[in-house]
Amino acid sequence: MTGRLYGVGLGPGDPELVTVKTARLIGEADVIAYHAARHGRSIARSIASPYMRQGQIEELLLYPLTTETTDHPGGYQGALDDFYAECADRLAAHLDAGRTVVVLSEGDPLFYGSYMHMHKRLAHRYPTEVVPGVTSVSAAAAVLGRPLVERDETLTVLPGTLPGEVLAERLRAADSAAVLKLGRTFTKVREALAEAGRLDDAWYVERATMGAERIAPLKDVDPDGVPYFSLALLPSPAERAFAAEREAGGEAVQEVRREAERGLPGAAGEVVVVGLGPAGRPWLTPEAQEALAAATDLVGYGPYVDRVEPNPRQRRHRTDNRVEAERARHALELAREGRRVAVVSSGDPGVFAMASAVLEVAADFPDVPVRVVPGLTAAQAVASRVGAPLGHDYCVISLSDILKPWEVVAERVTAAARADLVLAIYNPASRSRTWQLAAARDLLLEHRDPGTPVVVGRNVGGAEESVTVTTLGELDPARVDMRCLLIVGSSTTRVTERGTVYTPRRYPG
Repeated sequence: MTGRLYGVGLGPGDPELVTVKTARLIGEADVIAYHAARHGRSIARSIASPYMRQGQIEELLLYPLTTETTDHPGGYQGALDDFYAECADRLAAHLDAGRTVVVLSEGDPLFYGSYMHMHKRLAHRYPTEVVPGVTSVSAAAAVLGRPLVERDETLTVLPGTLPGEVLAERLRAADSAAVLKLGRTFTKVREALAEAGRLDDAWYVERATMGAERIAPLKDVDPDGVPYFSLALLPSPAERAFAAEREAGGEAVQEVRREAERGLPGAAGEVVVVGLGPAGRPWLTPEAQEALAAATDLVGYGPYVDRVEPNPRQRRHRTDNRVEAERARHALELAREGRRVAVVSSGDPGVFAMASAVLEVAADFPDVPVRVVPGLTAAQAVASRVGAPLGHDYCVISLSDILKPWEVVAERVTAAARADLVLAIYNPASRSRTWQLAAARDLLLEHRDPGTPVVVGRNVGGAEESVTVTTLGELDPARVDMRCLLIVGSSTTRVTERGTVYTPRRYPG
């Protein structure tokens, strides 16, 4: 017997808006499939995550392109057609083996959903069921609190990818309308609304029902930074009759919201120490994204706070790098007032970062809950760029002697060298610490061959990323600064002709 295919709608983003049936099917499925752009992050999977279980097979259907050009002989559509055919073959293999396959889709599966491409290719071959979901249009109207259509009015749904003149013509004739797929089409859509004489009535809704939800008059929105998961909405014309009354009470409503966001005495606040990973958003975990989106306040070293996308409803508290205890205390005091505080750290907050500082000060705040959300470490990021130098036992050492004596650092470097451990070296140098790396290199050379591979990663994940593979004997400390992380190999670490660095999992002897 073959398996059964389900296309399930997850709704607009809030996991609580997933239907009971969809939640059950996700939990029962043998295979969970979901689409994602090349960065590999799937909003659909993050929504479905609470309903998934251990041991399920996951099929990540990674788009080969989104808006890029392609040299595919069939052009953009040809490349996508080949991709959908390949995805369908992957799912068919599971169905032929008798497995139940659930394909996740934001919103409704057959409303601009990626699932429909699997449905067209598989539904005639296997038992199939489509489970509807709440659409983004319904969610936008709900969070806006304005009717879509009343009585005999009609609703027009348009993709923002249509030509501007077509958009203007259809918006001019529409009662109510929703324009989806904004992102880079936002400016064109706004111009079409203006040409149709509807701009003053249009609303902008971003990530409806999600933690980073945003609502604003569309004419006031800055085109820069408008995400794909946003839409323009023209509510019911009948609703305009109540506009004056609504606007009169609008400021009072907004003040209530602002008061809630500021935090009230006795409200339940918390501190979440969030790892941002080594660089930009692609290195951020879904859990970290959720914690940042839910925060009312961001606290951290200035450059790290700046890496979080601005949100006008959040307060940002930027501090100097050497006031960790004060920073932690300030965050805990804010949480005691009822604020939801995210303390941000680069990499993982538990590796030479803010988690220990917050937990140490938290002893004075027993009433404030503290959570730690892990992040991808700099050592992992640098290692991934060259292969697998951390494939066997390794240790992590900071060369900074600001918070511990250099004698302790030297003892630990020597012990790691004697133990033949791979070393991931943090804080190798700074403007005021210029001799420590050379001293550490000399200590290592007492126990390591000069030909031992060394990886120097600088600003990995950032615009100025550079990764160099050298040897311990040829390592030049003058070319290393605070933005670098070093990985010093063990006696078994190897460098291939292609420059790949790896440490075998099997140790000789």
